[in-house]
Amino acid sequence: MTTPIAPDGAEEPAGAPLASTDPFAAERDVLDEAAAAVEAAPLTAEAEQEMAVLDVPRRLLLVHAHPDDETIGNGATMATYAAAGTHVTLLTCTLGEEGEVLVPELAHLAAGRDDTLGQHRAGELAGAMEALGVRDSRFLGGAGRFRDSGMMGVPSNERPDCFWQADLEEAAALVAEVVREVRPQVVVTYDENGGYGHPDHIQAHRAAMRGVELAADEAFADGREPWAVSKVYWTAWPESRMRDGLRRLRDEGDGTTFFGMDPEGPLPDTTPDELVTTVVDGTAQVDAKLAAMRAHATQIAVDGPFFALSNNLGNEVWALEHYRLARGERGPVDPESGLETDLFAGL
Repeated sequence: MTTPIAPDGAEEPAGAPLASTDPFAAERDVLDEAAAAVEAAPLTAEAEQEMAVLDVPRRLLLVHAHPDDETIGNGATMATYAAAGTHVTLLTCTLGEEGEVLVPELAHLAAGRDDTLGQHRAGELAGAMEALGVRDSRFLGGAGRFRDSGMMGVPSNERPDCFWQADLEEAAALVAEVVREVRPQVVVTYDENGGYGHPDHIQAHRAAMRGVELAADEAFADGREPWAVSKVYWTAWPESRMRDGLRRLRDEGDGTTFFGMDPEGPLPDTTPDELVTTVVDGTAQVDAKLAAMRAHATQIAVDGPFFALSNNLGNEVWALEHYRLARGERGPVDPESGLETDLFAGL
C-alpha cells in the first residue's frame, strides 16, 4: 500500500492537511452511531495489481458542492482508492446551510430557524470521511467562505455570500491553489449542468474546470509551481442503468418513485450511455459507502429513496460508479464493457 507522499519523494509539504479538520467538534456527538469508523475492506489481489501501475503515488481530488454529494456520487470510488493507498482529497464548496433537515429532532437547525445546519453538516461530513477512509477533507476557502445557495430559483440564490453569486475567478483561484498543493493526476467534479441543475453544483463545475486551467498556467502566481492535471472526470449516471434500476424497483412492488422519475419517461438528469467512458467497481467498499450515507443523517433518510434502492435491489446497486472523461486521454478499456475501469488508466 502506497503512503501518500509528495511527488518528488519528500515528505508532505508543511501545511498540507492529512486529516479532516472539524471546527464543529461538538456536533459530532449527534453522529456517533452513524459515523462509526468502518474498517476498509481489503482489495482483491487483482485490484491491488491494477492500482499499482504508477511510478509515483496516485493523487485524486474531488470537487463537490455540499456535504453528502461526495458520498452519493463517488463514495465507493473514494473508499476504493483510499484503501489502495491513493491520496484522496475532498474539496467541498459550501457547508450545505440551505439543505432540508430529515431528522425531526434536528429541525431547529434549518436556515429558517437557528441557521446552524451548516455546522452540523460539517460534522456529518467528518463522519462520512471516517467511514470512507479519507483523511484529507477541506472546504473551499475555509469552512463557511461560501454559503449554500439553495435550489435554483429560490430567494437564497440572491444572497451576496452564496456560492452562486461568488466571483468565478476568485473561486477558481482557490481551487487552483489546492490543485497546486495536492498535485492530483485526476480531478472529479460534476458535468456542466451540475448533475441536476443545482446552482452550487453548476458553480462547483465551473470553479473546478477553471481552477484546473489556472493551476497549469504559469501566469497564475500563488507561490507554488504550476501543475497540469492529467485527467478530469465528470460524475455520470448512465441512462440505461438508471432506467433498469427504476424498473426493477417497480417490479419489486416498491412504490418509491425515486424523486418522481418514471422508468418509461424522459430521464433528463442522467447521462447518455454513449458519453460514459469509465466505471469504478467499488463492490468491496459498499458497506463503507452505506455507512457514509448514514453519517449524512440530516440529508439521507434510511427510509427514503436512496436506501430503498439498496433495500430492494441489493447493496450492489451502489457498487458501480460511472464517469465521463472530460479532459485528458482515455486509457485502456475493458474489452467486454468498452469502459475504463480505473480513473488513472493510461497514466
